[in-house]
Amino acid sequence: MKSRNTMRFEYIAAAGFAGWVLLAHGLDIAVGQRMGDQFIIFSREMICMIPCIFILIGLLDVWIPGHWIQKHIGEESGFRGALFAVLLAMIQGGPLYGAFPIAHLLRKKGCSMRNVFIYLGAFSTLKIPMVLFEVSFLGWKFTLVRATVALPVFALIAVAMAAYMRRAGLQMREISEDEDTGR
Repeated sequence: MKSRNTMRFEYIAAAGFAGWVLLAHGLDIAVGQRMGDQFIIFSREMICMIPCIFILIGLLDVWIPGHWIQKHIGEESGFRGALFAVLLAMIQGGPLYGAFPIAHLLRKKGCSMRNVFIYLGAFSTLKIPMVLFEVSFLGWKFTLVRATVALPVFALIAVAMAAYMRRAGLQMREISEDEDTGR
């Protein structure tokens, strides 16, 4: 739970931003006007995307059993699990903030932390729509080199972060069959 001082600061910051945007519109300051316009565009996008993301999360939570996640991308999945996490990330679309609820669901269902981190890294750089867009502007050679460099880097970072979490005692708990089926 947030402290009152933290919440008060957030309200003051939001009011300050709103005041700046209103002042910029009143005084015809271009930077402030663009800030307000971009905020409205981003807010509309969020209002449209977030319900869809949470519906997808709910469906995945119900349709995909935890033992399947643990078997295919859990702690014992090895290279095959990392590959599956990359493929899962590549076929999805949408903004990066849409990946975090899915990563949380994967973790809750028993995905290894290494594969959660690999999923987030691959989602941020290897989504098929984004790769095709990149190819159209920068070419296949650049895209292949970037992906070839990025993927091992994400894997190394994921392994290091998962090892750090293990040393710090931040382990995932196993999902029991009763929890998995909702009994």
